[in-house]
Amino acid sequence: MKSLVVIALSGFLTLLSTYATAAEVPFNQAKFDVARNSGAPVAVVFHADWCPTCRAQAPVLSELANSKELGALTLFVADYDSEKVLKKALGVTKQSTIVVFKKGKEIARSTGDTQRDRLAVLLRSAIS
Repeated sequence: MKSLVVIALSGFLTLLSTYATAAEVPFNQAKFDVARNSGAPVAVVFHADWCPTCRAQAPVLSELANSKELGALTLFVADYDSEKVLKKALGVTKQSTIVVFKKGKEIARSTGDTQRDRLAVLLRSAIS
């Protein structure tokens, strides 16, 4: 019995460390649920390839998500056009929306911002 607990704990810690090093990943509901329910810092960006604001946000968000400072944050990139259930669940009505979670709860959101400094503050709020 004790070894089962150790194995389960080891698996959980491995999974958690995967999230701690994964900076920017395509949205996956199961992975999002695990990360959010574990209390890990998480953000979801609703991206549309046809959106000029999204195209301007993408390199800035990628740079920030891959920075050492925000290394603990997982940034899920959700397709605005296909993630209809997620959009409804989070109340998202516009592409280029970023929803930030800390300890499993939404703490901030932004729509249409492309300014590096403001996006850094937004994402930093999940880990501070």
